Amino acid sequence: MSVDRHSRSSPPDEIEPASGYRYLAAKAYFQRRLLHVPLNARACDSPHMLRQMPRQTWAWMFYDWANSAFATVVIAGFFPVFFREFWSRGQASTDITFHLGAANSLASLVIVFAAPFIGAVADSGGLKKRLLLSFAGLGIAMTAALFWLQAGQWQLAATLYVLATIGFMGSNVFYDSLLVDVAEPRHYDAVSAGGYAIGYLGGGLLFAVCVAMTLQPHWFGLPDAAAAVRLSFLFTAAWWAAFTLPLLLWVPEPTARSHGGAAQAVAGGWRQLVGTFHEIRRLRVLSLFLLAYWLYIDGVDTVIRMAVDYGLALGFGTSQLISALLITQFVGFPAAIVFGRLGERFGTKRSIGIGIGVFALVTISASVMRETWQFYAVAIVIGLVLGGVQSLSRAFYARLIPVGKSAEFFGFYNMLGKFAAVIGPTLMGGVALLTGDQRLAILSLLVLFAAGGALLYFVDEAQGRAAARQI
Repeated sequence: MSVDRHSRSSPPDEIEPASGYRYLAAKAYFQRRLLHVPLNARACDSPHMLRQMPRQTWAWMFYDWANSAFATVVIAGFFPVFFREFWSRGQASTDITFHLGAANSLASLVIVFAAPFIGAVADSGGLKKRLLLSFAGLGIAMTAALFWLQAGQWQLAATLYVLATIGFMGSNVFYDSLLVDVAEPRHYDAVSAGGYAIGYLGGGLLFAVCVAMTLQPHWFGLPDAAAAVRLSFLFTAAWWAAFTLPLLLWVPEPTARSHGGAAQAVAGGWRQLVGTFHEIRRLRVLSLFLLAYWLYIDGVDTVIRMAVDYGLALGFGTSQLISALLITQFVGFPAAIVFGRLGERFGTKRSIGIGIGVFALVTISASVMRETWQFYAVAIVIGLVLGGVQSLSRAFYARLIPVGKSAEFFGFYNMLGKFAAVIGPTLMGGVALLTGDQRLAILSLLVLFAAGGALLYFVDEAQGRAAARQI
């Protein structure tokens, strides 16, 4: 859920305890994941791994600290609010919802179709780091440009947002793929978790600063909250750029598989892409899970991206929405760890199904809520299951892929997971435009949760693991 994080009604001294809690949670997660032996076979061979990690591994992880600011401050928080209340001022509420949904879907569609191919080309031509920096540069520049837009310029705001989001998601394609180049296989889980924890902490830290700026703009020499929001876009771009420098300086460009120039890299990437598609088609259980995952995670992503716009359309205040967003984030971090334990106890697939069911109930509840406390309750429930659905889905997928092919198969998984929000925003925006009813629009997401959950029910883990062993 996301909102104008700047209009929160509580005093700024509440931000520090939240940041302290975020730090302690991230520290505990680091200790658990990096300093203790994981449950799987890829255990860290040293209790001092955190101190012994090479510089390039730390540099890689800090890119998550860098770009998580965009996900938190722009995608989840300020852009939906400012798009509705500043850039689209005077337009019909349903039109604004449609425009925002279309912008999210367009950015996702570009990456969905481009990511597998450009990822394969990067593998073949040794272009991962260069392409990461190129996409990041696009995202940083477009985010900074939002600072200069004036009221009523919704078309330009939507265009810049689409380009910035393409930069953000495109850079993540290569960020994920660089994991295999900065860490040893037995450390993948720990290093990946470390990046997640650092990103959570970094995005939250900048978020807290921006909230404080918006609550008390005069403390920062700003005339009003609108100026603080605009400055937050500039701060996000600067943060993203500054903390990308470690990756630029210390993460080496992987060796190219093809040495024949750009043409050979494109040809090699195409061959790898076709080969991976062919293998995924052979693994029918895996294909069924990917389809199910696409649908239900699209619904999850849409709830996160469109929640603020929906709350504003119902008449909730921005301060209430920002409080709900903070609740979701702070509840979500420890809840993800607890949800993982539930997966161990009751089974991964069953636990994912429970999470999908909870999201379906949240959707129904959101369609009928009238009071502020109901919005807070929905935020808490989302926080309880959000991280769990994401983490358990990845764990379940890992059991269905062939041994020794994790990089290429997780490339497709990451594409679906991080760039899934295509159907949901379009569906929600379209229903709002056609019916004029925001409540029916949010209720339409039930289609995604129902279809995804139904397909997941027919995924046979034992059969899928057997097929993967044959490959």
